[in-house]
Amino acid sequence: MGILDSLNDVLKNYSGGQGQNAVNAEQHFDQVAQAAPSSVIAEGLAAAFRSDQTPAFGNLVSSLFSQSSGDQKAGILNQLLASAGPGILAQLSGGALSGLLGQAGQVTSEQAQNVSPEVVQQIATHAEKADPSIIDKAGEFYAQHSGLVKTLGGAALTIALAKVAERQRAA
Repeated sequence: MGILDSLNDVLKNYSGGQGQNAVNAEQHFDQVAQAAPSSVIAEGLAAAFRSDQTPAFGNLVSSLFSQSSGDQKAGILNQLLASAGPGILAQLSGGALSGLLGQAGQVTSEQAQNVSPEVVQQIATHAEKADPSIIDKAGEFYAQHSGLVKTLGGAALTIALAKVAERQRAA
């Protein structure tokens, strides 16, 4: 018996990627996120990030960033910057962000608080083009912050839950 078997009734609502359950998606996502391994949640989030039924990856990350704590902001920014490449900061805002990386080559939570969601959207969009695996990395990162993910709304959560349901059926 798999860890998600106790949630079969909930997950059946999302089989086939049906979106009619967006109203209950937040509550269902809570239940699934508490029971499922983070790798399963990460796959679901990556599916939502890639979906043509949700806003673009850069928009979703920007939205999550605006709701994040300083540590969460720094965490995702560091991942995005690693995927986008070293020249991205010089390209944005006329190079005004070039000094963002500290001596250790990492953005601190204090520095991350000064980065706008619009800039994060640009970095995320560039990172996705430079390294498409950033979507999976972002899914892994945000799987650790399921409360934050709920701010994405019903459509994105429904897609994530559909992916979890698909994986459960295959197990």
